[in-house]
Amino acid sequence: MEEKPLTDWNSGLCDCFEDASTCCYGFWCCPCLACTVSGRFGENNCLPLCDMCSPAVFSACGVPLFAPPAALSIRAAMRNRYGLKGSLPNDIAASCFCMWCSWCQMHRELKHRKKIPVVINMPSPTVINMPPPTVVSMQSAPVMMMMPANSQTVFSN
Repeated sequence: MEEKPLTDWNSGLCDCFEDASTCCYGFWCCPCLACTVSGRFGENNCLPLCDMCSPAVFSACGVPLFAPPAALSIRAAMRNRYGLKGSLPNDIAASCFCMWCSWCQMHRELKHRKKIPVVINMPSPTVINMPPPTVVSMQSAPVMMMMPANSQTVFSN
């Protein structure tokens, strides 16, 4: 089985300003953006809400630093599905320290992947090769009527 070569992400982690609408969406309502990305990727829309509940659970257990499970799992799954360059340690770092940028990058990647190429199929012009028009000239010629040679005509007065 042949493996496809890995490709780069469509945009970098900190390239938020390449897509202003995603940048604003992530800045003003990152939880909404995260739920949108999760849904578009085919996971449960509410999966990122686990990341919001996780800090309280981890803090209660005495773990100050954690990797947000939803952000990390979706990021790693996206890399795997689309054959993107990266590694699990990079995904952990992006999910822990740049969560908003990570969700924005994943949103931009999904938008890029969902673009449908526009194909314009224009029919080629039909060319009909016709012979040049025939010119017929009409000249007035005197009309003569002749009698058949073997017939006899009798004229009477």
